Amino acid sequence: MVRRLIACLFAALAGSLTFLVSAGSEPAYPPGSRVGLEVPGDLKPSTRIPGFEDTEQKVSIAILDLPASAYFELEAAAFTKLPDFQLAKREGFPFESGIGFLITGITQKDGVTLHRWSLLAQALGNTVRDLTTLINVEVPESALSVYSDAVVRKALASVTFRPAPIKEQLGMLPFRFGDLAGFEVVQVMPTGTVVLIDKTDKETPTDGKAVSRPVVIVSLGRGGPADSSDRGRFARDLVSTAPVRELSVKSAESMRINNAAGHEIRAEGKDPAGQPLSVVQWLRFGSGGYLRIVGAGPTNEWDQMFGRFRAVRDGIIMR
Repeated sequence: MVRRLIACLFAALAGSLTFLVSAGSEPAYPPGSRVGLEVPGDLKPSTRIPGFEDTEQKVSIAILDLPASAYFELEAAAFTKLPDFQLAKREGFPFESGIGFLITGITQKDGVTLHRWSLLAQALGNTVRDLTTLINVEVPESALSVYSDAVVRKALASVTFRPAPIKEQLGMLPFRFGDLAGFEVVQVMPTGTVVLIDKTDKETPTDGKAVSRPVVIVSLGRGGPADSSDRGRFARDLVSTAPVRELSVKSAESMRINNAAGHEIRAEGKDPAGQPLSVVQWLRFGSGGYLRIVGAGPTNEWDQMFGRFRAVRDGIIMR
């Protein structure tokens, strides 16, 4: 499972990103990443992996920005037998933003002896939330004179975290927002999912029950029905996955959305506190995939919400 998780993340990020490097001893961050470090030697931004490479020496630093939930699975794997890993050593490792686990050892890859350092750490406190990082450093035997254990450890000791760079993350997406309609972006995921929350201040209810704030979730999906007649079923299957209690579809229809084939579903249910919740889902179909926009909020605010949801939908432009 761990290998599949890491492989998927590499596949999603590799090949399409360019990276920013800060001058001097300032930490460098991959665009959209909350994890940075001081880059040693001749390591340059990589277009192959999320991190940095010295292509001449064949040295790499791969930086993974993961959700907090990934930590425990990766930690468990770190304390099991590591296949093809010789002289493995596990130790606590203090760094700029906390303390993590460092695993060092030697492995063979395509007949080359590689020295590897893997730092697993989790962000604590309120500055950066929901963050686990896994940083893998690989140095061939032939490059140890430049990238020694001391050099690598110094780089890893400089690892630091920053709050999610929302604007940077949005700039990496294959679409942009033209009208946020009073919502604010609070999260951008590597998968291309964006979460927007209503900026309007809500009064705290006197009965102690939580009130759901209007939310919009925009995401990209691959594939989709090849036959237009299957789009209704496809849309219903998707909306059924919404984390809404007692979800009931009230209407469903095909439509054009920004001059593209689309489908709308309106539904009702209850939020986690048991309060009435209304939901709208729009799918906008394209070549090889689809754009999904889901808007949800308290049913008693539906008349005010729906127009704003639609404004967000209509303002999304594919790059």
